Amino acid sequence: MIYRSAHDIVFEDVFLDMGGLVPDVRLLLKLEGLNPAGSIKLKPAVALVESLEAQGLRPGQRIIESSSGNLGIALSAVCAAKGYDLTVVTDPNATTAAVRTMRALGARVVVISERDTHGGYLASRINFIVESIARDPDLLWPNQYANPANPIAHHERTARAIHHEVPDADVLVIGVGTTGTLMGCLSYYREHSPATRLVAVDAEGSMLFGGPSGKRHIPGLGASRIPELFVDTGEFEKVVVPEPESIGMCRLVARRYGLLVGGSTGTVLAGVLRIAATLAEGTTVVAVSPDLGERYLDSVYSDSWVAERYPGAHVEPRERWAIV
Repeated sequence: MIYRSAHDIVFEDVFLDMGGLVPDVRLLLKLEGLNPAGSIKLKPAVALVESLEAQGLRPGQRIIESSSGNLGIALSAVCAAKGYDLTVVTDPNATTAAVRTMRALGARVVVISERDTHGGYLASRINFIVESIARDPDLLWPNQYANPANPIAHHERTARAIHHEVPDADVLVIGVGTTGTLMGCLSYYREHSPATRLVAVDAEGSMLFGGPSGKRHIPGLGASRIPELFVDTGEFEKVVVPEPESIGMCRLVARRYGLLVGGSTGTVLAGVLRIAATLAEGTTVVAVSPDLGERYLDSVYSDSWVAERYPGAHVEPRERWAIV
């Protein structure tokens, strides 16, 4: 198949059977990292830019956005193809590979090192954007945390694809950050498959589900600020996973299934194990994998990186990481 633009290359029908991770349960992992931008964020990136174009964005105009990595890479790819100047505002938790990829795609990358009052960086990144726009009104901010184009992209593409490929899914497990994927899938399944159980998985230290905020080191999931998109409707369950548990799951998947997954995927799969006791025999579970693991070789898969940030934590794959 021939595509006109790299950002059109999105494979929605790839699922890995994770047989054995939860006995007697059909667990399918939807792989979202098999596109040129390497993550699920390519879909909302396209939608965000198109929302600006609908408002009159022209080639040569400048865009600014906050990202911990994947959305920044996806936006960099879309803006490069469309001829827009992009500045990505990120923080020290972004992987070196992610920052280098954004710059290679032509984006300007600003790293904000000042933590916000909740111990994260998100509010500090957004403050930088607001101040930048105040100084330069020609800067355009798509705002992935508030723009309805974000969840709409997942309603129309991610959720629809899951329902088409796995119409009998009993449980759908989704990680949360901007909550765009969760909100989009929730609206779709509320309409088309209300019996499907939705489970949202967050990282410990995030304040999305009302828990205490704290330092987090793995980019992707969690937030130190509640996104405007997030509406706690009570129609989904909530699971919170400590970061060492996410790392252990990533390493288990690598050595048991031969697949390198990103930190967010490790969190999502650890969330599946946390609800395993509630899953009846024969249940079909779909878990969404936002990205793959090559960008995390110097973090999640690095013993020295882990030891420095989680002293004393046990993250090596052991039988306790799986229910066998």
